[in-house]
Amino acid sequence: MSHTNAATKLIPSLCIALLIACEVAFSQAPPAPSSTTPGESLREQGDIPGAIGEFRRVYLKDPTDQKNIYNLALALSINRQLDSCFKYLTMAVDMKPSIQALIDPDLLTARADRRWAEFEDKLIATLNAKPGQPFKDVEYAKALWRLQAWDQAFFIEIGIAGRKIGMKSSVVEALWKFKFMVQEKNEQELDRLIASKGWPRVGSVGREAAMAAYLVAMHSHTGMQKKYLTTIKIICEEKELPWERYALIYDRSLVNENKPQRFGTHTKYNEQTKAEELYPLEDESKVNAWRKELGLPPLEEYLKRFNITFRPPKK
Repeated sequence: MSHTNAATKLIPSLCIALLIACEVAFSQAPPAPSSTTPGESLREQGDIPGAIGEFRRVYLKDPTDQKNIYNLALALSINRQLDSCFKYLTMAVDMKPSIQALIDPDLLTARADRRWAEFEDKLIATLNAKPGQPFKDVEYAKALWRLQAWDQAFFIEIGIAGRKIGMKSSVVEALWKFKFMVQEKNEQELDRLIASKGWPRVGSVGREAAMAAYLVAMHSHTGMQKKYLTTIKIICEEKELPWERYALIYDRSLVNENKPQRFGTHTKYNEQTKAEELYPLEDESKVNAWRKELGLPPLEEYLKRFNITFRPPKK
């Protein structure tokens, strides 16, 4: 699939916004995520020094604001101020231990530092001390968390460049080319991991790591959707993934081959009308029946989130 079929990512401090939630196709600049603080707004605009200054200002005013401290650590990682990054990152996870730091793309620079392994191991031990021990195969989980961070990386930067100089600019084209190189490396690594350990299960690696495998397959440009489709169907049958995930990756496998989609999960941006529209369907008269089999709402309801009107043909 071309780079115009990628979705944007919410600012990392808010969440890793699973791209498969919407899979909106963009050939225009993605809209900026809605920020809640001045520091987040500066981050969304790509002004990292300005964001650091704002996050520091808030920290000095309220050193108990965990979210702000975490955001400060992210900005410091991007800016390669790693001594300060680890200081505030450790402070943030001590206040609120969370898997988020282990999958956050804004911490890729920190990941490359020698201190990352110690930080990661300490956080995993803290999380595993909770009832239920979520991460049994820690090494597999670590590898998948790293894949998720790389999978989600650079979407916000592509959005910034697109809004400022256009999605057809040479800068955006270069960023997409780099992004696809990262994706190809992720795919190779996922294939290797699955060949060695099998498809990751929630009970072994936790929900986020298991989802990382799905994300890498979902965003593949080399046919991984079809390769693992049967496995993902089994995962959905066992209720580790909702059926919408199966519908999304099923349709993506078709869209990547320039074939009509079955479940209607994908949209595309029309350059002429300047609006989102539904990607072609395999059979308009059957789409809602196919969606119902998976427990999904009618297509006309699903498409309301994109401001697209769909009228199924009358029987």
